[in-house]
Amino acid sequence: MAKLTIHQVLKQGVDAHKAGQMQKAHRLYTAILKAQPKHPDANHNMGLLTVGFGKIELALPFFKTALEANPSNAQFWYSYIVALIKLKRLMDAKVLLDQAKSKGIKGADFDQLEERLNEANKAPSIKPDHSGAFYNMGNALQKQSKLEEAILAYKKALAIKPDFAQAFSNMGNALQGQHKLEDAIEAYDKALAIKPDFVDAYYNKGIALQEQHKPEEAIEAYKKVLEIKPDYAVAYNNMGTALQDQGKLEEAIEAHSKALAIKPDFANSHRNLSLALLSNGRLKQGLEEYEWRWKTTKGLTMMRQFSKPMWDGKETLRGKKVLLWCEQGVGDTINWSSRLSLIGSQAGHCILECQEKLVPLLTRAFPNFEIKAENRRQDLQRDDFDFHLPMGSLYKYFISEISENIKPDAFLVPDPIRIKFWQKRLESLGNGPFIGVSWKSANMSPKRMPNYAPISDWSPIFTIPGVTFINLQYIDFLDDITKIKNKFGVTVHNFDDLDHYNDLEDVSALCAALDIVVSTKITVPLISAGVGTITKLANWRQSPWNNILLNPVGPLVDIFEKNTFEAWNEVFSAIAEDIRLYMNKSNKFSRSSSNE
Repeated sequence: MAKLTIHQVLKQGVDAHKAGQMQKAHRLYTAILKAQPKHPDANHNMGLLTVGFGKIELALPFFKTALEANPSNAQFWYSYIVALIKLKRLMDAKVLLDQAKSKGIKGADFDQLEERLNEANKAPSIKPDHSGAFYNMGNALQKQSKLEEAILAYKKALAIKPDFAQAFSNMGNALQGQHKLEDAIEAYDKALAIKPDFVDAYYNKGIALQEQHKPEEAIEAYKKVLEIKPDYAVAYNNMGTALQDQGKLEEAIEAHSKALAIKPDFANSHRNLSLALLSNGRLKQGLEEYEWRWKTTKGLTMMRQFSKPMWDGKETLRGKKVLLWCEQGVGDTINWSSRLSLIGSQAGHCILECQEKLVPLLTRAFPNFEIKAENRRQDLQRDDFDFHLPMGSLYKYFISEISENIKPDAFLVPDPIRIKFWQKRLESLGNGPFIGVSWKSANMSPKRMPNYAPISDWSPIFTIPGVTFINLQYIDFLDDITKIKNKFGVTVHNFDDLDHYNDLEDVSALCAALDIVVSTKITVPLISAGVGTITKLANWRQSPWNNILLNPVGPLVDIFEKNTFEAWNEVFSAIAEDIRLYMNKSNKFSRSSSNE
């Protein structure tokens, strides 16, 4: 297939746009903007498309970039001014219109825009001390992420009009944006006391309760929403995630199915349904649904645009070149690389594009693959392969083989010289056994928090006698190491000369030199499992990430789980008991003896 020029891709995008194929148009415009971020026509068309999606505020940067790139294009001026008028930013629209006229821009009906502005300005003005003025000010400030100022504006509106339910509700949204969840829920309750059928207040209260990890109360809020508005698909979707948090997978699947019956193209609900299905062991159906990730807002920005086709799992790969590309985080790339041999055995040649810091490690692990750092700049022009495939889709096409081998052999190959180096470093600390520990992610958002245990719950691990602990935590660990020392009287040794975050080849060598790794759900256990080290994972059973796609794989992985409403202490007690039993079986505690 001949290479497509930017102009040809733009034409395809415009044709799709005109035909009402909005998602296709979005993909094509996005591909152009990745290659040429300031392309004027692509920015302008993306702005128009965004307006069509009802997200006028988000369209403004596209119009601005288009205008800056080509200030003589009358249509760019026109679209930008119209968007500002729709947003009631009349002063901004007037300034822009005056600029267009002063520059002598021709080719658009600026007189008609002048009339629209005059009509808008004739609308009844709001007195400065009217509650509506402060309410509108609060909304504007909230859009600018000035949450504290927005809250003050809502309070002024409520001082004038104490029964202003919408002001209470929007203030709740601002408070939720500050993670002041109790205050937000109080604001929603006040809105509902005034207006008992206030759908938005119930819905946002449900979100706040979920962030507080109160799924049962969140579900009750969503039920109220659906009593008032039975066709509210997003409420069913959120109810589904809350039910999964409770481990009620069949009910979660039913809720997502109801959301999709109302809105069949609801990409987020398809993706959430996939995770519930995978957690429920319905792997084939779950992996089919997982392909909807590419139609979510995040997926649209992640998807790569090539002229060559994505492999469909049916076409023969014999003698063909295949490009596999990373699509999510470093940990996912490492985990999914465990399945590269499945496609490598079928294809003539395989290229893997991954995060740059993984290139040395994966080059050593997969010598028959061409390993490269991810580079998206020339995607549309590339013709160095026959098919491409995102790494997460490997599971869809090889699920039979994967299901039969859930504990594959070690697939990562650290540098043996570095393994010996780390073994000597460890021996300088004592006789061992040497246990690596890691306990939290770099992303500790409210949604992720249930995956990670507080340091205090690690007591059963840190009180195992005769153990030397090694830090594998890659970020924000110094204070926690001090807490561990103060609370349990044990030292977690950290190697200051090791870049835990970037030098993953050396991290893998250290993991290979250790006897055991104990961790919560982060990148570290994916590495230790991959090199074949005994790995004990403390896992949240109801986590949406607790499935075949995202759990660590390797020959010596054990997963210990807790339910949502259970304490972590029992999980770590079980891990500690497992370690003690193993220590009692061998006088010389090492990974080599554990394999015998």
